[in-house]
Amino acid sequence: MDQDKVKISEVAGIAGVSIATVSRVINRKGGVSQKTRQEVERVMVELGYERSSTEGVVGVITPGLAAPIFGYMAERIGLALAPHGLRALICPAVPGGVQERDYVKSLIDLGATAVVFCSASNTLETFDPEVLHLLNTRGMPYVCLNGAFDGASAFSSDDAYAAELSVRHLHQLGHRRIGMAAGPVGNRPADRRVEGFHAVMDKLGITGAEDLVVRQTYSVEGGQFAAERLLTLDVTAVIACSDQMALGAIRAIRRRGLDVPDDVSVIGYDDGPLMEFTDPPLTTIRQPVERLATEVARHLISQLSGREVPAGELLFQPEVVVRGTTGPHPRPAAAR
Repeated sequence: MDQDKVKISEVAGIAGVSIATVSRVINRKGGVSQKTRQEVERVMVELGYERSSTEGVVGVITPGLAAPIFGYMAERIGLALAPHGLRALICPAVPGGVQERDYVKSLIDLGATAVVFCSASNTLETFDPEVLHLLNTRGMPYVCLNGAFDGASAFSSDDAYAAELSVRHLHQLGHRRIGMAAGPVGNRPADRRVEGFHAVMDKLGITGAEDLVVRQTYSVEGGQFAAERLLTLDVTAVIACSDQMALGAIRAIRRRGLDVPDDVSVIGYDDGPLMEFTDPPLTTIRQPVERLATEVARHLISQLSGREVPAGELLFQPEVVVRGTTGPHPRPAAAR
């Protein structure tokens, strides 16, 4: 049989094992009995299948590694895939850009096993349709994290609920002028958090919330810009849509000669590494990264084993991690 036509799924079918088992044999991983290993090797020889250096590789496309949360997510996905004989290859790229499309092309051409979109073009309302066309026409399995392509499987933090948790935490501390430093328009997680913010503010009977949202980039500079605008509106608390934006908001507050949290409270989102070591430690919404990574790996293994997997987006509940950047509503200056 021509090797170019031999697929890992064919080896698995004839050997009577899962694709994940064949991948373990190909990559010389443990967890396979000697008898099974010998049978898979026999079928590979019979079909003329030769090992490829990219067999068992899963491309994990992220929006870059400057934000610690994406490096952490990619690491956890890699660790969740490893026991199944799969290796994560991290591909940092601007979501929806040419580089992301080039990564997908390269992964397909090199014979990679699957692709994970980790907060990449799957977070955008508009993206390059060629990316999905390439995957679908070549039969490349893929799964999304924190945002879904239409009809695809995805595992995401519940962004609307995250906004509700943030508002309710600050509301319980007495804050009513609560602003949001949100991500850009057209970014699905950011749009959902804004929707959740408006919904809970309405439930709590707080009017004028639509004027207390500033959309900016997910960066320290974006958070600083948004906070500067919000401070002119006399907010006493800022909800930032990423930890980096939260750090930018703290910078803006301090440059005004104000204190966090005595004058203005700040809450972030992600709970990336080192956030407990900032000054003061950052109150934030923690994404359930471990659970998301586990589900991504489980879903991919099911796909590679030929089992039917459900389409649609499964939402996972985040949690508030209370640290030092949120406090009670500030007292009037005269009463201090």
